[in-house]
Amino acid sequence: MSTLPERIAAAKSQAEQLRSQITSMRDEKANGQLPEIVAERSVKSPGAMPRCRRILKGHFGKVYAMHWAGDSTQLVSASQDGKLIIWNGYTTNKVQAIPLRSSWVMTCAFEPSEARLVACGGLDNLCSIYQLGQPQVMRATKELAAHDGYLSCCRFIDEHSIITSSGDSTCIYWDVDRGEAKMNFNDHGGDVMSVSINPQDPNVFVSGSCDSTAKVWDVRTGRCTHTFPGHESDINSVAFFPSGTAFGTGSDDSSCRLFDLRCYAELNQFGNDKILCGITSVAFSRSGRLMFAGYDDYNCYVWDTLCSTGAHVWQLQGHENRVSCLGVNATGQALCTGSWDTLLKIWA
Repeated sequence: MSTLPERIAAAKSQAEQLRSQITSMRDEKANGQLPEIVAERSVKSPGAMPRCRRILKGHFGKVYAMHWAGDSTQLVSASQDGKLIIWNGYTTNKVQAIPLRSSWVMTCAFEPSEARLVACGGLDNLCSIYQLGQPQVMRATKELAAHDGYLSCCRFIDEHSIITSSGDSTCIYWDVDRGEAKMNFNDHGGDVMSVSINPQDPNVFVSGSCDSTAKVWDVRTGRCTHTFPGHESDINSVAFFPSGTAFGTGSDDSSCRLFDLRCYAELNQFGNDKILCGITSVAFSRSGRLMFAGYDDYNCYVWDTLCSTGAHVWQLQGHENRVSCLGVNATGQALCTGSWDTLLKIWA
């Protein structure tokens, strides 16, 4: 009978062999990247550059997060001034302002189907959910408490369930009605900074972490189905491709990347030697042709997902501080950027 240390050493050796087999199989199948295939075909130009159409003024502190509602008109923003503001993006009117118990908010989310709930969280380690449509919202309808670290991101699956990510290296799938955690996802080796729900299959979501990997999860099994290495530093933001077959990432290594679930590989990388700062947030156009990324250098750069030249398509300038968050609405007609300069800007 072998001793425990011998069995551990044998298991480690077996795991290493399996890892090398997986790596060699993936290298065999990596016989081309998206730009190489696109180079053989004629591709139309992306069209006209978006312009700033609306400016949303009302916050008195840094804007940390924003998220569009499913109706593509309303959006929610969260700021260091301790307020959640619900906006009408078309008229620029403030629909509602919600005072928060903790001003150290890092994320916010709009429930996509009914638009009756918003959620937020931050250094209080809680996910606070607020019911809209009441005369004055002063208290959270639900406070979801189970994380041991700050809440970095939250996204509703529907009215009854939400996914949260945290600095405790885990994600949690919650039952909103009961206020209980249904499932924990804890394969990451560092703070989980962002999550994105698959638009075609709400049972699947992707997370990005400070361990420089992105992981795809299935809430039906509670397991990680894919792990994507490649980045050289923290992943700050992830966003699913509109088709649900790929996703984009933004990292502190100054690059954005496009990964495909079907071929389990990186398809494209966006960045160049002139852009040296980190990326705070990423989003795709409705077609998936364009990838929008917010940077620490006060700019939003737009990348063509089919291009490999290392040059961005457009540079959206106008903010006077870090672009901390951005999002494209469901119809694909507008992009909203939020910044530490206290403003949100809508581009179209």
